[in-house]
Amino acid sequence: MSVAETIVFPSLVKRLLDQGIISHDSATEAVAEAQMENTPIATYLMQKRLVSQQDIALTCSSEYGLNIADLDAIEITDEVRSILPLDKARKLQLVPIFKLGKGIHVGVADPHYLSNLDDIKFATGLVAEPVIVEYNKLQALLRNNTGESSGDAERLGMTVSSKTAEQDLAIDTYEMESTEEEEEEDDTGIDIIKFVDELLFHAIKKGVSDIHVEPYEKLLRIRYRIDGILQVIATPPKKISRRLAARIKVMSRLNTSERRKPQDGRIHFKVGDDKYIDFRVSTLPTLYGEKIVMRILDSSSASLGVDMLGFEPEQKSALLEALKKPDGMILVTGPTGSGKTVTLYTGLNILNTSEKNIATAEDPSEIQLPGINQVNVDPTAGLTFAAALKAFLRQDPDIIMVGEIRDLETADISMKAAQTGHLVLSTLHTNSAPETLTRMINMGVKPFNIASTVHLIVAQRLARRLCKECKEPIDIPEDALLSLGFKKEDIPTLELYGPVGCSACSGGYKGRVGIYQVMPISSTMGRMVMDGKNAMDIAEQAQREGIADLRQSAIKKAMDGVISLQELERVTKD
Repeated sequence: MSVAETIVFPSLVKRLLDQGIISHDSATEAVAEAQMENTPIATYLMQKRLVSQQDIALTCSSEYGLNIADLDAIEITDEVRSILPLDKARKLQLVPIFKLGKGIHVGVADPHYLSNLDDIKFATGLVAEPVIVEYNKLQALLRNNTGESSGDAERLGMTVSSKTAEQDLAIDTYEMESTEEEEEEDDTGIDIIKFVDELLFHAIKKGVSDIHVEPYEKLLRIRYRIDGILQVIATPPKKISRRLAARIKVMSRLNTSERRKPQDGRIHFKVGDDKYIDFRVSTLPTLYGEKIVMRILDSSSASLGVDMLGFEPEQKSALLEALKKPDGMILVTGPTGSGKTVTLYTGLNILNTSEKNIATAEDPSEIQLPGINQVNVDPTAGLTFAAALKAFLRQDPDIIMVGEIRDLETADISMKAAQTGHLVLSTLHTNSAPETLTRMINMGVKPFNIASTVHLIVAQRLARRLCKECKEPIDIPEDALLSLGFKKEDIPTLELYGPVGCSACSGGYKGRVGIYQVMPISSTMGRMVMDGKNAMDIAEQAQREGIADLRQSAIKKAMDGVISLQELERVTKD
């Protein structure tokens, strides 16, 4: 019996194998050598750089049901630091992060060391609650366990990038409304107004897209979505939950006394002498309080330019050609959070001249662009997408943007507008460009109208960019690359990169880039639509015409060293 046949994979390694993060041969060799060296398998994988720090963290979080914390975004107070001596922390491979009552949150990178939680309780008298952290960041902290704290946000497990945040910040202050239930004082001593200001300012500095404030039975959790991935940034005392929600609702001009219904609002946040950042605010009643999600709406994203979005040269050329047409329809498709709005507004920004009358209908408008007439639809008031479109057509428009085509009525009016001398831009929720055509037929739109009106469809996803500072070459077996879709002739000269993680990035990634399928509707495709062909038939025709699908576009980005194979698989997996 061979050594490989006697090896039993730990559950963590099995999950890594299932996700395609590590090959079977590499896993077999790693488990065998880790056992020989008496090293925990997760630590071995990270020390040998067989798996990235973030992949291990995400897999551990999923396998053991634990939250993830970013140590770079946490300022550990001197009080918490003193709870566990540094030499003890090094021995246990755990680091105290935040103290809450009789509990202490501790960061651990390797689940092998979860067995040391009882030692924490014995040494400190506190109940240890583990959170997963990245290995290199934990080791850096254990090597130099010093630091300073400078405010309420830091004391709660969140650090502000600028020490002059208060000088840079200027927002309108409002007198907080309260109810009898809110008048009960807590003993945290936290300045809620200052805490919320620092929370928003910190999120802007970190390049966050969404802030989640989530109350639970015994915990209040704050998470940031950075590059599409949610990360725990703070766990403040549960006692401040109601005051925190009230402050955010006041800034959003919402009804602070209404906690039984969802509400939507907006925060206009000043971050400099002449720059404002808007936050779209949504509240949702839950079992233990109101969950609040704040989406950062940075209008400057519309002026990034088409070159910054990640289009390949031929894709960019096809998009710009479609935007030059005086009429017809351009559709952008993809899941929520795939960057459709930024793509549309980048196009609108190109078209936005004094000679053009441009109108948009959205739910709601996320990017404000001077020179464009923007309308927020409000179905409760009778202002639907269809109603807005009808009104636009009486306003002498040149270009119309519809936030989303959701029903047949909106689709029909959009089609008629596109057929009568207007350029119409809109979005749908489908997985690929060919599926968009069949989706419209299923909605009830006549095939002839689709074939004669739709000029271009863009399907897209967002993938995390590899950090240019720390990415490193990786060696992948040829069989694995062929199974991912790489061409055999490209493999000999192929140089692929993987994430490492450094002080300049988050787990080896920094920023995001678009992955696109840009499909002009050819006359052949138009005939196929009228003949009732399905999405698969149209996809095959697109391939014959040399149009790259999402997978092929992602492979090109990986070959260029822009994204990792993990991201390729994550964003284009069927």
